[in-house]
Amino acid sequence: MSFIDFNEIVKEAWRAYDPTRTIITITDISAKVSTNHVYRVTFKDGNIIIAKLSYFGKFEHFVEDHTIINSLSNNLPDPFENFLARSLIKENSLFVHRHKDEVIDAWVVFYRPIKIKRKPAKRQSEEQIKKLGKEFAKFHKACHTIRNTLPGSSKTMEVDIRHLLDTLDTELGQHEYRMHEDQIRKHCDLFFTNVEKLGAQKLDTIPVFVDWNIGNFSVTPQYQLFSRWDYDWFRISNRMIDFYFFARIVSDVGDRTVFSYDADPMMEDRFITFLKAYHKVFPLTETEIRFLQESYRFFILNYVVKYGKYFFHDIFATKLQREAYERYLPQLDQKFDPEPLLKALDL
Repeated sequence: MSFIDFNEIVKEAWRAYDPTRTIITITDISAKVSTNHVYRVTFKDGNIIIAKLSYFGKFEHFVEDHTIINSLSNNLPDPFENFLARSLIKENSLFVHRHKDEVIDAWVVFYRPIKIKRKPAKRQSEEQIKKLGKEFAKFHKACHTIRNTLPGSSKTMEVDIRHLLDTLDTELGQHEYRMHEDQIRKHCDLFFTNVEKLGAQKLDTIPVFVDWNIGNFSVTPQYQLFSRWDYDWFRISNRMIDFYFFARIVSDVGDRTVFSYDADPMMEDRFITFLKAYHKVFPLTETEIRFLQESYRFFILNYVVKYGKYFFHDIFATKLQREAYERYLPQLDQKFDPEPLLKALDL
């Protein structure tokens, strides 16, 4: 991509929002493994705002997601009423600025800064695992309670997987996926077949953030959920798509700078400890536990295979996609066994 002055796009967006307030500095605070751009904007009066800039996907989806997130942040009940950052409103609607020229089509949304307590431990103790299980169950339960008050979403798992299949037939898809086309088609077919077999289409949908890792949320000293940021993978979907990352949070390996997306954390005893704590607060069903395998398959197909090069810098995307073809997908049906999880939950 040609040189693009992203700071100037942020300034342009702010001028469209409120030209009477002067920007002093714009600081890039983006995550270093991601291609997304996040900035801390400081004004002459000392106030600060957060700007998120994106140029991946569709403008309509960007607006749709952030409209839902903003509604969610305002509608969540106690103790989550301040858990999510609120976006800036202009007049009566969410403010989104679109910058479009011959080089780039980019969109900017502004957030109020969110307070942060403490990051979770890099490796959780058994007591911390149990507390997180209860806390995530409470959060999911709160999201489930208000799910019918939120704007509609056009994205579904099935739509995303069909889009991947359609991409395989394009010139770009033939260039990018031709060495792995048969494998991708096989796992897309498995996803559709198993969703139908399980009747997973009937499962409730709630707001989910998918990418739960210890760099995306903070907790109180008592290990209660306090705040969450980074909404890049937000969607309305079945709650089980969050659980692979829950398994990673409580994994015996703990947080690592060099990471992979193997299925192993879902079969650890530590994850069973998490599930049991979660289940006591917001009970899971047999169908949901069996669907965990397909939610993981979807995650690899959609976020690693299809969109990996957009979500991750090249060095991470190349590594994760290679591992997807060599390990994640071919080993899934052998590695994941729902029976120990069902037995532990007495389902």
